[in-house]
Amino acid sequence: MGALIGKVAIVTGASRGIGRATAERLAKDGASVVVNYATSAEEAHGVVEAIEAQGGRALAIQADLAKLEDIRLLFREAAQRLDRLDIFVANAGYSCFKPMEETTEEDFDRTYSLNAKGTYFCLQEAVRMVDGGRIVCVSTIGTVLNLPGGSCYFGSKGAVEQFCRVIAKEVAQRNITVNVVSPGFTETKMMSDIFETMDPNVLRELIEMTPLRRFGQPEEIAEVIAFPVSEQGRWVTRQNIAADGGIISR
Repeated sequence: MGALIGKVAIVTGASRGIGRATAERLAKDGASVVVNYATSAEEAHGVVEAIEAQGGRALAIQADLAKLEDIRLLFREAAQRLDRLDIFVANAGYSCFKPMEETTEEDFDRTYSLNAKGTYFCLQEAVRMVDGGRIVCVSTIGTVLNLPGGSCYFGSKGAVEQFCRVIAKEVAQRNITVNVVSPGFTETKMMSDIFETMDPNVLRELIEMTPLRRFGQPEEIAEVIAFPVSEQGRWVTRQNIAADGGIISR
């Protein structure tokens, strides 16, 4: 513990999965962490308690990131309570996984209102952070794999990747770095919901597709996120880092 002492981080969608693992990892490194959640208050406060039990500092702030007023509230409350922002991790997301012909307007709007619009306006707030800050957006290797059924979800994440490539140039003179981390198949609630609809043979194929022959864990993705937000990651920006057990190669 110590590399991020004095730093303040916001992690969106931090009540479970990759978001929770990331919040706990950054707190372990010394950062004060804002645990954002939309509806899972009990789980979010459980993350705060777990961090505090390890000697860290955290607070939970509710905000539905599909709503612009909630985004502004999240950043305003974080600033009021913690005074500054050094690290922003955009992890919150919604996964719609259906063939295009079955995707409804409601599916599309829900996916893009959070994944694309929500992330965009979070980034708009985040770029006002202190000079030398760090931004990481969580995407997916699906934007490269293009698996059937993922057009809506992958498209929304492709938009996020483009946001990051552009704003990395806009904030570079302030020594703010902007990167993407793209997980592969990871054991999270989001993935388990998708897996429930799959034939067991498909699951075996996904494992076989992964050179390391297993699914990833949220803590392993958090370890990857921890690098570009650290001082050691200061020379890394505009990159899309795959954390996928070797499926894709950029």
